[in-house]
Amino acid sequence: MHFKIRFLLFVFLLLSSLLSFSQKKVKLVHADSLKGTMKDGKRFDRLLGHVAFIQNTTNIFCDSAYFYRSENQLEAFGHVHITDDSVDITSKHLQYDGTKKIAHLRQNVIFEKLKIAKLYTDFLDYYRIQNQARYFNGGKLVDTTNTLTSKKGYYEIKTNLASFKTNVVGVNPDYTLTSDTLQYNSKTRMVYFRDFTTVKDSDGKVAYYQNGIYDTRKKFSNLNNGEMESPSYKIKGDAYFIDDIKKFYTVKGHVIMTSKAENMLIFGDDGFFDKKKGISKVYGNAFAAKVGEEGDTLFLSADTLVSVENKDPKKKRLLAYHTVKIFKADMQGVADSLAYLPSDSTLYFYHDPVLWNGENQMTADSIHMLLKDKQIHRIYMISNSFVVSQDSLKNFNQIKGRRMTSYFENKKIDHVIVEGNGESIYYALEEKEIKKDSLITKITVLAGMNKIICSNIRIDFKAGKVHNINFYIKPDASFFPPHMIKESDRKLRGFSWRGKERPKRKDVVKREDGLSKAVPNAKL
Repeated sequence: MHFKIRFLLFVFLLLSSLLSFSQKKVKLVHADSLKGTMKDGKRFDRLLGHVAFIQNTTNIFCDSAYFYRSENQLEAFGHVHITDDSVDITSKHLQYDGTKKIAHLRQNVIFEKLKIAKLYTDFLDYYRIQNQARYFNGGKLVDTTNTLTSKKGYYEIKTNLASFKTNVVGVNPDYTLTSDTLQYNSKTRMVYFRDFTTVKDSDGKVAYYQNGIYDTRKKFSNLNNGEMESPSYKIKGDAYFIDDIKKFYTVKGHVIMTSKAENMLIFGDDGFFDKKKGISKVYGNAFAAKVGEEGDTLFLSADTLVSVENKDPKKKRLLAYHTVKIFKADMQGVADSLAYLPSDSTLYFYHDPVLWNGENQMTADSIHMLLKDKQIHRIYMISNSFVVSQDSLKNFNQIKGRRMTSYFENKKIDHVIVEGNGESIYYALEEKEIKKDSLITKITVLAGMNKIICSNIRIDFKAGKVHNINFYIKPDASFFPPHMIKESDRKLRGFSWRGKERPKRKDVVKREDGLSKAVPNAKL
C-alpha cells in the first residue's frame, strides 16, 4: 500500500516537472518551409512563410525566423505579431528569450492593451514574467482621451499604469501638459503628477504643479504646490482642488492671487474661483496689495475678499467685508465693508468708516475715495461728515457738515469743501517768548477758540495742516478767549476721536512671505 502511494506521488511530481518544463519551451507551430543550418557553432532552424510559435498563452507570428531550439530562443522578421492574453504587439523585428520570457521588439512597434490603450515606439522590451513593457528612445501612448509622449517609460500590464520619464508631453482636447516625470493609468484615466508639470488649457490658462492627481474622466484634480495663470489672473497656493466640469477651483494654503489689469495682489489662507459666476473669494488672514505710481502700495485687509469678474467693465469689482482696514503711507482707514469699482477707480467705504490722512481724521455715514493715476484724488464724505485734527496742545480742531469733499494734491489734502449745515471749531495758537536767566524760550499757547456756524465752508490746508478757513452764506462766528472756553463748548455734536483704531502696517499686512517677491518694485 505504501509502495503504491509513493509510486503515485513520484508519477505526479514527474508529470508536474515535465509540464513545467514544457511551459518553458517555445514550440514551433507552423512554417511553410524549414531548413536546419549552423551559425557561429550554433545550430538553428531557418523558417520561412506564415511562421507561428507558442509558449503557454503567448503566440508569436512572423514572416521568417531563426529558431534556436536548444537555447529556447528565436529571432523573428517581417510582420511580427505577438498575442498574449490581453496584450497584442506588432513590430518588424523581434528577439525572444523563451527561458527568461523577454521579448526585444524593434521598428514600428505597436503595443496594445486590448480595449484600453496603444503604445507606439521603435524600441520596446516586453518582460512577460514581470508583466511590464519598457520603451526607450521615444514612445507614444494613445487612448480614447489622451495622447502622452516621452523619451522613455514603462507600462504595467496588470495595473494598466504607464510611467513616463524625460520630455513628457500630454495632449487632450482640454489641455496640453509638459513634465519630466508623470504616471497615467490607462484604465481609470488618472494622471499622477510626480514632478513639476506645466498645463495649458483650451481657455488660455496656464498652470504649474509639483505633484498631485488628475481624473481625466471626471475632470477633477487634487494638486500640490502650484500656480495657475489666466489672461487676467494668476493664483498660487499649497494645494488645489479643481473641478473642470463645474469650473470651480479651490486653493488652500499661502494663497496669492494677482489681478494683472489692476496690478493688485490678494493674499490669504484659502480661496476659491467660481469661473461660471466669475467670482473669486479669499479668506483667512486675507489682505490685498495694490501697487500705485512710484511703487507706493495700498494695503487692505478684511475677513473675506471677493473679486467679481464680468464682461461688462462696469460690473467688475473687489469686495471686502468685515473688519476692513487699509494702510498706505499717506492714508489709513477702517470700515465694516468696502467695494472697489475699477470702472470708475473708486473705493466705497460702508458702515461706520474712518479715514486718517496725516493729522486729520475723517468720518461719515459712507465715504467714497476716488483714485486718479493710482493716487488718492478726492474723498467724498456723505451724510454726517466730520473732520477732526489734533493740534500740538492736544486741542481738537473740528469741521462738520452734511456733505464734504476733500481734494488732494501730491498725496496730501489740499482743501475741503463743506456743503450744508457747516460747523467749525478751530483753536487759535500763538507763540510767546519767555525770558529766564537771560535765556529766551519760545512756547506755544492757546489764544482762543473760534466757533462758526454757516451753510458752506472751504478749508485750505498747507503741509497737511489747516492753513485758512472761508465761510459762506450767513456765517455766525464767535471767538472765546481761553478763560471763557467751557468744556461743553469744546466739541461739536457727534464728535468722536478714534485715534486708537488707526491701523499700523502690521495690523493690515498679515504675512510677509512672498510679498517682496510678488511686488518687487513696491514700497513695502
